Amino acid sequence: MTLSDLKRKKRVRFKIKRVNKGRPRLTVFRSAKNIYAQVIDDNKRVTLASASSIEKNIERKSKKELSELVGNLIAERSIKNGCKEVYFDRGKYKYHGRVKQLAESAKKGGLKF
Repeated sequence: MTLSDLKRKKRVRFKIKRVNKGRPRLTVFRSAKNIYAQVIDDNKRVTLASASSIEKNIERKSKKELSELVGNLIAERSIKNGCKEVYFDRGKYKYHGRVKQLAESAKKGGLKF
């Protein structure tokens, strides 16, 4: 991770924690081939829901389609666990491409950012 990545990650996380009103955060990790998402409750320090593109029930598709599927899965699982409002933590990534696709599909799935 480069220095600019660390700075961006710290800046985004600081802003989220400053305005956090007890809502959990939806955090994203993106690798070269896969994408992962977790809904984390920082107060209790517990992961409420998670989804990734390496799960066995997800068939191989393009990276953008995988991001959309993971967004739908994380929305479905977090709503099932009683969490409908989250903060979106994009981490060190820009809100662009696969990260944006995941966020948009999570919104369509019923999550409120």
